[in-house]
Order: sequence, then structure tokens, then C-alpha cells
Amino acid sequence: MSPQDQASSTADLTNGAGAAALLAAGVGSFLLAVFAIAADHATSIKNLMIFYKPTGPLSGVTTSAIVIWLAVWAILHMRWRKRTVMLGSIATIALALLALSLVFTFPPVGDLF
Repeated sequence: MSPQDQASSTADLTNGAGAAALLAAGVGSFLLAVFAIAADHATSIKNLMIFYKPTGPLSGVTTSAIVIWLAVWAILHMRWRKRTVMLGSIATIALALLALSLVFTFPPVGDLF
């Protein structure tokens, strides 16, 4: 393979689809924590999140977070799939959102809200 062929095949590679998946995962996990805190502390949200009575608000919290995660992933994928994006920055944001979601779901921290 000539250097020109290698350069053209490298230029054809994009990272937008992977970046979309990473960022969507961070957003989804963060929203799961936010919804869980909101359902624990607000009666109106708790009642709104009951999709299936035997599981209580957990059914709505997880379902809502999954639906938004899939929507964010689909939108970002459609926008970024043919692009090369700054993966380092996006990965940092995704990891920060994941870390925040883990901290927020720790009961003493969640109870502060």
C-alpha cells in the first residue's frame, strides 16, 4: 500500500458514531441519577414516574432515562456519523457525567438535594 493510499484510507475513518455513543451514555447515566433524586424528593414527580405499580417510581425513572439516552444517541449519531470530532473532549465530558451520576446516586449525597 502506498503512502497516498494509507492517507486516503485514514482520512475516510471517522469517530463521530463512537463519540455519539460515549456522550449519550454519559447523558443517560446522569439523567438516571437526576430522575432518581427527583422521584425520591418530590411527591408529584414520584407519582408521575409510576409506570408499573409493583415497582413504583423506579419503573418510570429507568424507562425515562433509557428513552432519553436512546434519543440522544440517535440524534448525535445522525449528526456526527460521518464526522471526525474531538473525541478526547467528548470522552472527558462523558466520564464527568458518569462520575457525577455515581456520586449523586450515593445515598448521603442524594439526600442533600
